[in-house]
Amino acid sequence: MIIPRTIAALAALLLTAPCAQAQNFPTKAITMLVPYAAGGPTDTVARVTGQAMGKPLGQTIVVENRPSAGGILAPESVKNAKPDGYTILIHHIGMATTPALYRQLRFNPLTDFEYIGLINDVPMTLIARQNFPAKDFKEFLAHVKANKDKVTYANAGIGAASHLCGMLFMSAIQTDLLTIPYKGTAPAMNDLLGGTVDFMCDQTTNTTNQIKSGKVKVYAVTSKKRVPSLPDIPTLDELGLKGFEVGIWHGLYAPKGTPKPVIDKLSAALQEAVKDDTVKKRFADLGAEPYPADKATPAALAAHVKAEIDKWGPIIKKAGVYAD
Repeated sequence: MIIPRTIAALAALLLTAPCAQAQNFPTKAITMLVPYAAGGPTDTVARVTGQAMGKPLGQTIVVENRPSAGGILAPESVKNAKPDGYTILIHHIGMATTPALYRQLRFNPLTDFEYIGLINDVPMTLIARQNFPAKDFKEFLAHVKANKDKVTYANAGIGAASHLCGMLFMSAIQTDLLTIPYKGTAPAMNDLLGGTVDFMCDQTTNTTNQIKSGKVKVYAVTSKKRVPSLPDIPTLDELGLKGFEVGIWHGLYAPKGTPKPVIDKLSAALQEAVKDDTVKKRFADLGAEPYPADKATPAALAAHVKAEIDKWGPIIKKAGVYAD
């Protein structure tokens, strides 16, 4: 049977249209979903990164917060979004810890997304309310252990970076503490500043300004080495918790099936962003460090997510922490 020329032409048009759209991408604003509340550390990274990526893309990247327990709502939303590059996700280490934390997870970090690239690496800090009685880590540790049924630890919800850090800290000191979960880091920080809770472990992107302004007490950082923006603050390893290290990384994702030319453009824009001097300075001021451009790639993020799942899964399962 001979297909009429008009039908053949229409079929060819339908086949080439998606490719043409991908080549012209982007023609409108892009939405970047953040799994946590506005004002939190991941939100800060999103806004710095989005603004820088918008320049080479020639379009605005709009940051939209979708806070939820464990930060699972935003990944679910991006998984189900149209795979055209106009809805993307920023997430931190929680992208690798949720598979172990949730018995029933409605997305798979390894199969439901296209990877765009790694953004930055962020140390964490152990901080307390301004009038917490301990003047140094030795006194802090003694006070916490002696008052384990009274001292309150705040976190941003199950699966959040602050939850993971707190879990490892309690394991390291062999002491279970009263944990107060919040829907995001910002409300947790607000209650810490108000003296409602006693201490928390949070990313330098959210704590550096509070530390430098004297609004909170700081006892340690969680990185292997001291943080350049907080050079006088010792590491937990220095203070006796040998081998203690929690680093929070951020990455960018798109829905599965997003055309490769679109992913390539988004990744190229991210590579430009992490090289931007303004971005480097902004991250440095917050104690964070952008990944080199060769890590702001789909392949690097894919390998990192897999490695982090393999690393943290057994630790979380051994601790017996689950979120239904």
